[in-house]
Amino acid sequence: METVGAFQIFVGALARFWPVWLALAIVLSASFLYRKKLGLYGQLFDSGVGIAGVGICFFWLFTALFSAQIAPFNPLAQVAIMKDAMPGSIEPSSGQVYLFGGDKLARDVFSRMVFGSQIVLIIAPTATAFALMVGITLGLPAGYYGGRIDSILSFLANLVLAFPVILLFYLLVTPGIMDTPIPYGLAGLFFLFPIIFFSALFWTRFKDRPDRIYLLLALTLIIGGWIYAGLVFDADPLGIISIRPNQLNIFVAVVFASSPGVFRIVRGLTMDIKTRDYVAAAQTRGESPWYIMLWEILPNARGPLIVDACLRIGYTTILLGTLGYFGLGLAPESPDWGTAIKDASRLLRSFIHPALPPTIALMSFVLGLNLLADALREQSMKD
Repeated sequence: METVGAFQIFVGALARFWPVWLALAIVLSASFLYRKKLGLYGQLFDSGVGIAGVGICFFWLFTALFSAQIAPFNPLAQVAIMKDAMPGSIEPSSGQVYLFGGDKLARDVFSRMVFGSQIVLIIAPTATAFALMVGITLGLPAGYYGGRIDSILSFLANLVLAFPVILLFYLLVTPGIMDTPIPYGLAGLFFLFPIIFFSALFWTRFKDRPDRIYLLLALTLIIGGWIYAGLVFDADPLGIISIRPNQLNIFVAVVFASSPGVFRIVRGLTMDIKTRDYVAAAQTRGESPWYIMLWEILPNARGPLIVDACLRIGYTTILLGTLGYFGLGLAPESPDWGTAIKDASRLLRSFIHPALPPTIALMSFVLGLNLLADALREQSMKD
C-alpha cells in the first residue's frame, strides 16, 4: 500500500486545520487588541499561561465547529483495504491520505479524532452548566438561611459524595438502567433547575417593572419548556433537540455526581459573603432574601465558580473518556475519544497509532482547561 512520509503527514495534518488557524488568528488578535475592554476575559491575555489556555480551548472549540470541513472522511465510513493501515497510507479509490492511519474497522483515525471533539465539547460543558445550575440554586439558600434547610441539603449532598464515584457511575450508566424510568426521572428533576434559576433571577430584579418582567418570564418558560421537552421527553416539535438514551444517562450521571461539589462551594462562599457590609446594606434597604442571594452574593462569588467550572469541564472530559474506555459511554460506533482509545487498546501491542491521536487530543484539551483555570485563579486573587 502506497504511503507518504512523516513530513508530508505533519504538513497535511496542519493544512487540514486551516479553518481553525484562520478562526484562531481572527479571534485571538481581536481579543488581544481589545483586551482592556473585555473584563476578566481580556485580563487572561496578560499572562502566557492565560494565552496558552485560551488558545488550546479555542483550538478544540473551532475544531468541533469546523469538523465537516477538516475531516477528509466520514468518521463511520469503512474501507476494507485500509484496516489497520499505517499513518500516511493513501486510500486507493479517492487518493486521500489516512493521515493518522486506519483502525481495526478500517475507519480514518484522523477524521474520528476530529469529529470526537464535537461530542466532548457538547456533553462536557453542557453537563457542567447544568451541575452549576443545580449546585447554585441549592447552595445559595443553604448558606444564606442555615438551620434546618442547610442541614437537610448538606446531608443529601454528603450522601452523594460519600458514595464511591466509580460504582455510582457504573450504576447510573450501565446499559440496563436505560430501560428504566430512573434516568428520565432524574433528568426531569435536574433540567427544571435552569428554569427555576432564571425565573427567580428575573423576578427578583424586575418584579416592579411589568414591561420587562412578563417578557423575560415568558421567554424563560417558552425556551426552557422547549429545551425541557426535547431533552426529557424527546418531544421537540421542531426536531432540533434530541438526545439518545445512552447520552441522557451519561448527562444525568455527570450532573448527579458533580452537583454536590458545586453545592458545597456555593454554600461556603455564601456563608462568607453574607457577612459583608454590602449584604447588610441590601438587608437594610428591605431587599428580599432571593434578591440578595442572586444579585448581591452570587456576582461576588463568580471568580471561584468560574475557576471551578473550567476544572470541572476537564474532569468531565476525563470522565467521558473513562466511561468510554470501560464500554459504558456512548454507542460503540461513536467517534468520542474514550471509545476510540478503548477500541485501539485491544490491539495496542500490534498497532499503537490508532490510540495516540484521541489520547493526545483528550490530554491537550484538559491541559488547556487547567491552564485557563490557573490564569483565572491568578486574576481572581488580584481582584
